Amino acid sequence: MVYLQPLLEQIMATSQHTWSEKTLRYFPPLIRDFLTVRADKRGQAIQAWQQAETTVINQCNQLLSPSAEPNYVMTYLSHSFPQHRRYLCAGAWMLMNGHPEINSANLARVLREFSPEEVTANIYTMVDVLLHHIQLELQRGHLVQDLLSKAITNLAFFVWTHELVPLDIVLLALIDRDDDPYALRLVISLLERPELQHRIKAFCSSRSPEHWLKNQPPKRAELQKALGNHLSWKDRYPPFFDDIAARLLPVIPLIIYRLIENDATDIADRVLAFYSTFLAFHPLRFTFVRDILAYFYGHLPSKLIVRILNVLGVSTKTPFSESFAQYLGSSNSSICPPPEYFANLLLGLVNNVIPPLSSKSKSNPADASGRRTNFSKPHASTQAGGNSNADAQRAFYQNQDPGSYTQLVLETAAIEILSLSVPASQIVSSLVQLIAHVQAMLIQSNTGQGMSGGLGQNSGLPTSPSGAGAESAGASRGNTSASGISANFVSRSGYSCQQLSVLMIQACGFLLAQLPPEFHMQLYSEAARIIKDCRWLSDSSRPVKELNSAVGYALLDPTWASQDSTSTAIGNIVALLHSFFSNLPQEWLESSHTVIKHLRPVTSVAMLRIAFRILGPLLPRLAFARPLFMKTLALLFNVLGDVFGKNSQASPHVPASEIGDIIDFVHHAVMYEGQGGPVQSTSKPKVEILTLCGKLLDLLRPDVQHLLSHLKTDPTSSIYAATHPKLAQQHPS
Repeated sequence: MVYLQPLLEQIMATSQHTWSEKTLRYFPPLIRDFLTVRADKRGQAIQAWQQAETTVINQCNQLLSPSAEPNYVMTYLSHSFPQHRRYLCAGAWMLMNGHPEINSANLARVLREFSPEEVTANIYTMVDVLLHHIQLELQRGHLVQDLLSKAITNLAFFVWTHELVPLDIVLLALIDRDDDPYALRLVISLLERPELQHRIKAFCSSRSPEHWLKNQPPKRAELQKALGNHLSWKDRYPPFFDDIAARLLPVIPLIIYRLIENDATDIADRVLAFYSTFLAFHPLRFTFVRDILAYFYGHLPSKLIVRILNVLGVSTKTPFSESFAQYLGSSNSSICPPPEYFANLLLGLVNNVIPPLSSKSKSNPADASGRRTNFSKPHASTQAGGNSNADAQRAFYQNQDPGSYTQLVLETAAIEILSLSVPASQIVSSLVQLIAHVQAMLIQSNTGQGMSGGLGQNSGLPTSPSGAGAESAGASRGNTSASGISANFVSRSGYSCQQLSVLMIQACGFLLAQLPPEFHMQLYSEAARIIKDCRWLSDSSRPVKELNSAVGYALLDPTWASQDSTSTAIGNIVALLHSFFSNLPQEWLESSHTVIKHLRPVTSVAMLRIAFRILGPLLPRLAFARPLFMKTLALLFNVLGDVFGKNSQASPHVPASEIGDIIDFVHHAVMYEGQGGPVQSTSKPKVEILTLCGKLLDLLRPDVQHLLSHLKTDPTSSIYAATHPKLAQQHPS
């Protein structure tokens, strides 16, 4: 977010056009709103060309006529104005409409003296003039097919016949003009040219897709043939995309994006099929597949999704689930996979991504002797998420995409979820239901460990909603999430049921954090629904003390609860949210408020504790992001006001002493933010935070305000304000 504003301003300052509405609709809202106010300067660019056209054509006639003097090249370079030089390629293109041949040698000599930036600007201007010329000729009655054919012939002269300009820049310039109806048609025609197919065939036959991993660079073809006239004479040539065909590898994915944005999914499918062998050489093809599925999630037809996945090839290195193919290509692909599919997906993350546990099961002493099974993983690091010594010593070009087996498993799981043809709401619902009753499901599937010790009926806490006991077991019997899991599911992990339940919660949060925001919103909605539907919160006949005790117990550390076989649906969902939050980038954490908004209005202390338990752990992380910290703190104060506000509808009346722990937490969070870290004896709250708290306190009852009176800027009632240097100066005694 720090770099986004200047980056967008730079784009706006240098770009001469706007993107089409079809392209902008896929942009993230923040960027889309910023860019929609841009003025389209293409009309101004064409007007500038028309003003300079006479001079440019005159110069091009002297420079590019077949009988032009070679010495005129130096005259042109030393005497032409920059505003005219930027139209050189456009002028050459216009000349070719009336002349069968131009002096390509002189044009090549001039372009060689241009900087790369000047060449790129020339190409972009030429594309603008070319597209404008097509529109003019159409108005004069010419056939569009004839005009496009002529344009392709002229572009082939520039790119292939004399290799005057690089093809990749020409294609980028054309797809940037996607608001013109003929730009993308020209792109497809260029991609299907036989000259390009010959180059690509030669490139693919000269090296293998795994050539990035080899210690020695591949045998470079003759420089003239590999890079073409425009680049081969340079003192510095590209070490990575060192071939005119290889330079298309980062461009073709962008072309696919533009085709999808313009609803040309059939053409995108055709291009992917045509270049599938070539794209195997893309060093970041895994990232391309994942990003395109995420960016266009919900807008891709099943046929195109399968084609995109084929970019990964049939390599056995991609660890797709065994049953993934049947849910992807079947006639009933719109049906959500069963819980077993999602359970196996999470188990793969537990075994390969989540760091292994070294502790032994607390509630299963008999299992203590059995340590976790060590599974062999191809080129996996010794600890999940870490890099082995071999990885650290690799040259940068040898780090494959993804960089480690841990990343490969995680990214593959995300790709599987993004490839399913069912709505995000169904996928999230299946995952959340699985996690809500995870321990009961594992115990039922692992019949070898027996049910008597795991159902928690003898926990000694008859009023606590034991998730593996009465509440969760009953819910499981009525929910398919506890059925269909194979009998050897737990043993495949090398963990006990208790350990595995915690790790699956962690894996689910980690996986959801890798997915697009649609999944995040569904998670917040589904989590709030499960919490509100919990019978302990919806049963008004239960005594308030029993309810508060039960919910308080449910919110204890889920790790200990799982080892005691007393985990609860509420505790599991809160733990899932915490795992999810801890893996989200800080810029996306503001959406975390959504789950609390779904829970409001809060009408009981029990629900109040749940809300604070969900967002409370975020506050220390937000200590260095004050705007978001203040929003989160304000939201928690408003939730507090739902129950303890002056106009609260919550009943019965609850004394303020019941939430002493919440009061202490609010004080601690304010001091933590002021210190920017762990609270010390010298910590001081920030003035802005005290000002905010002072305003929010007006929402609360007087007895609650009294307990929070130190969170004000009034030195007469607040010890924080009285000892704060800035506030003490403003209110001298």
